[in-house]
Amino acid sequence: MASQVRGSAIVTAVMAMGLCMVLHGETAHGETFTVGEGDGWNLKVHDWPNGKNFTANDTLVFKYNNAFHNVAVVDEIGFRTCTVGDKLFSSGNDEIKIQQGQNYFICGFPGHCAAGMKIAVTAK
Repeated sequence: MASQVRGSAIVTAVMAMGLCMVLHGETAHGETFTVGEGDGWNLKVHDWPNGKNFTANDTLVFKYNNAFHNVAVVDEIGFRTCTVGDKLFSSGNDEIKIQQGQNYFICGFPGHCAAGMKIAVTAK
C-alpha cells in the first residue's frame, strides 16, 4: 500500500512539473504583435494599443520605411517630451520584447513624435 501511495505521489509530481514547464514556456515566449497591423509604424499609430492585452515577453514588430522613420524605446519623460534616448532601432523591421509595466516607443525623426507617432503599451 505504501509503495502504491508513493508511486501515485511520484506520478502527480512529474505531471505537475510538466505542467509548470508548459506554462513557463508559454510565458517566456509571449505573443507577437505587428504595430499598426497592415499599415505599420506610422503617424496614425498612437491609438493602436487600445483594446489589446499585452503581457511581459510579448514581442512588438515595428515595420516601416527606415528612410523616413525609426523606433526609440524611451521612458515616460521621453514619451511626454518626445526625447530620444540611447535605445534607437532603425532596421525597418524591428522586433522588441516588452517588459512588465509601461513600455514607451516614439519615432525619433523630427516632428513625428509630436505629430502622434508614439505608443505606450502596458504589459501585465
